[in-house]
Amino acid sequence: MSVEYTERGQGSALADLLSEHAQVLSIAGFFLACFLFFAVMTDAFLSSVNLLNVLRQAAPILIVAVAMTYVIITAGIDLSVGSQVALTNAVAAIVLSAGWLPWPLVVLGMLALGAMIGLAQGWFVAYQGIPAFIVTLAGLSILRGLALYLTQGYSIPIPDLPGFLALGRGQVAGLPVPVIISVSIAIIGAVVLARTVYGRRVVAVGSNTEAARRAGMPAKGTIASVYVLTGIASAIAGLLIAARLGSGSSNAAVGFELQVIAAVVLGGTSLFGGRGSILGTVLGAMTIAVIGNGLILMHISPFFTQIVTGTIILIAIWLNTRIFTANFRISGRKRKR
Repeated sequence: MSVEYTERGQGSALADLLSEHAQVLSIAGFFLACFLFFAVMTDAFLSSVNLLNVLRQAAPILIVAVAMTYVIITAGIDLSVGSQVALTNAVAAIVLSAGWLPWPLVVLGMLALGAMIGLAQGWFVAYQGIPAFIVTLAGLSILRGLALYLTQGYSIPIPDLPGFLALGRGQVAGLPVPVIISVSIAIIGAVVLARTVYGRRVVAVGSNTEAARRAGMPAKGTIASVYVLTGIASAIAGLLIAARLGSGSSNAAVGFELQVIAAVVLGGTSLFGGRGSILGTVLGAMTIAVIGNGLILMHISPFFTQIVTGTIILIAIWLNTRIFTANFRISGRKRKR
C-alpha cells in the first residue's frame, strides 16, 4: 500500500516537474534538433572556428535578451533595443574617432547613456501609464533617427585602439571576450532573478502589479528599473559590435529587437508576465544564432532568416499562450482539490 502510494507520489512529482519546465525542455529539444540538422547538412558547421563564430554572434543578442527577460516578466516590452544599440554604437565611434576621451571613459559614458535612455522610457511607462509598446515604438524611431542624424548615414571608422577593439575581437583562454561577457551577464541575471529580493519583486509585479503595490513593493520603480536594464544591456551590445567591426554605424542592429524578443519568448518567458527563465532565454538566443549561421552555411539568402525569425516568434507566442493556459488550468484544478 505504502509502496503504491510512494510510486504515485513520485509519478505526480515528476509530472509536476515536467509541466513546470515544459517550455525550457521544449526549447532545449528544438535547439538540439536545429544543431543536429545543420551539423548533418553542412560540413563546416561543427568546425571550431564556426562554433566560436556562432557564440560571438550570439553574444550581443544574449546580453540584451537577458535584460529583455526582466521586461517581459513585468508584462512589458522594449521595441527600441535595436535603435539603442545603433545610437550607442554610433556615438562611441564618433567620440573615439575624434579622440575626445580615452576609451575606458567612452565605455562608461555609453553605459550611462543607455541607462538614461532606459530610465526615460521606464518613467513614461511606469509613472505616466503609457503602454510600453507605444513608448518603445516611439523610442525605436527617435533613437534610430538620432543615430542617422549624427552619422549622416555614414559608417564611422574607429582608430586603432587595442584595448577597446579587444572587447570585440580579443580572446581569453581560447574563448572570445564577447562570449565571456555575455555568459557572465546571463549567470548574474539568473542569480538575481532567482535568489534576490529584486528578482522576486520583478516576478511579483509581473504577476499582479496592484497586489505587489498593496504588499508594500515599489511597483512603479521596479517597472521603470527593468527598462534601465535594457538600456545598459543595449549599450554593452553596441560597444561590442563597434569593437568587433572597428566602426560605428546608424544601420547597426537593424531587426535586432525581433531577434531579442524571439529569443526571450522562445525561451518560455510568459508574455502575460510573472514567469520567465534565463536558461530558456540562453537557449532561445543560441537557437536564433544557430539558425542564422546554419542558413548562411547552406547558402540560403540571409533575408530568409527574417522570415524564419518572424515565423519562430509567431509559433513561440502560440505555444506560449497554449502552454501557459494549460498550466494555469492544471494548477487551478489542484488548488480546488
